Amino acid sequence: MSDGVEGAATALGRVRAEVAKAIVGQERVVHRVLTALLAGGHVLLEGVPGTGKTLLVQTLARALGARFGRISFTPDLMPSDITGTNVWQRESGRFQLVEGPIFCDLLLADEINRTPPKTQAALLEAMQEGCATLDGETHALSPVFTVLATQNPIEFEGTYPLPEAQRDRFLLKVSIDYPEPDDETEILRRAHAGCPPTDLDAAGIERVMDVDALVAARAAMVAVRVEDSLLVYVRDVVRGTRLHDAVRLGGGPRASLALLCAAKAHALLEGRDYVNPDDVQALAPDVLGHRLLYRPEAEIEGITVDDVLRDVLRSVEVPR
Repeated sequence: MSDGVEGAATALGRVRAEVAKAIVGQERVVHRVLTALLAGGHVLLEGVPGTGKTLLVQTLARALGARFGRISFTPDLMPSDITGTNVWQRESGRFQLVEGPIFCDLLLADEINRTPPKTQAALLEAMQEGCATLDGETHALSPVFTVLATQNPIEFEGTYPLPEAQRDRFLLKVSIDYPEPDDETEILRRAHAGCPPTDLDAAGIERVMDVDALVAARAAMVAVRVEDSLLVYVRDVVRGTRLHDAVRLGGGPRASLALLCAAKAHALLEGRDYVNPDDVQALAPDVLGHRLLYRPEAEIEGITVDDVLRDVLRSVEVPR
């Protein structure tokens, strides 16, 4: 194993341990978010209120020494509330950029589906290109700029479904369930002992990594090996979603690239410098599920994402 891969895995392992001081349980969710951060992708976190979505992002930002930004999406939010605006400065006789909240490292887009598509689209350029254009001038964002958006899967009144183009920009969609009984007991125990879940100081969260180290960890992904047979496997899994009877629109080439990149990040987090089929299978639901559009009859029959991906993975030959 190369020194870069081993160093990146060790550093992100420390981040995971630090996050565990504040986030009880939810190991899979934490692992998936770290996978996206390492892969340079954005995450859509879906869960009912009170399951720790905001706390997770805040804790990650502190453990990484990253600048934290937050936008609470509402129906009256304007694109300039996201990107910022140029303001005339009388003293200098020129316009000066007043940066919006996207000029950060980790951006929490809280309840992203509560604002109209026009405002949601203000994030598209930032998510895809890593920059923001204001009055014809392009401004670069942080090299590790990552959007972690949240949405409530239950409450639909006053919400706007994310356009397909925007959903496709999220590397992963991760569902956060209620904590396990023992984990919820531990949360209560900590609160009773004077350490409420939202108090990061009381939890002792410290910076164990920095932005430069995260950039270096992303660069180490180049050393993660992928055999040609695995590339074919990734291709066939994504193509399988296009051929499934229940699917109207399957994953495109961006989905294939996303699945490959996420599998490489997953392997690195597991301390390996090579990808195996298990990495692809583990990430397929989170990478592909939110990109698929279903036929009306499939929705009526109650066919789920898990059903489709189970069929696809069964139908594609696993490389030896």
